Amino acid sequence: MGARRIRREQRQVDMAESRRGNSKYKDKERVRRDDRMLGLLKTGKLPYTPAVLSWLSVRLDKPAGRITQGDVDGVLKTSPAKK
Repeated sequence: MGARRIRREQRQVDMAESRRGNSKYKDKERVRRDDRMLGLLKTGKLPYTPAVLSWLSVRLDKPAGRITQGDVDGVLKTSPAKK
């Protein structure tokens, strides 16, 4: 008895190890994605592509349909300046 518990605990250990290993790559990808999305914001105006609207929606904590150009301008002002 206890085989299910042992398998569950082993899965938990494996998933925790995977999260630790993958987090460094995901952090770098988040930075690249932020740079890419900010570049797209600077070059265009509403309406943006779904990928950009999704990123903005998460960043502003607001539904994509409620995002205005003023919100976009605020994101561009608060974003760190690129060297």
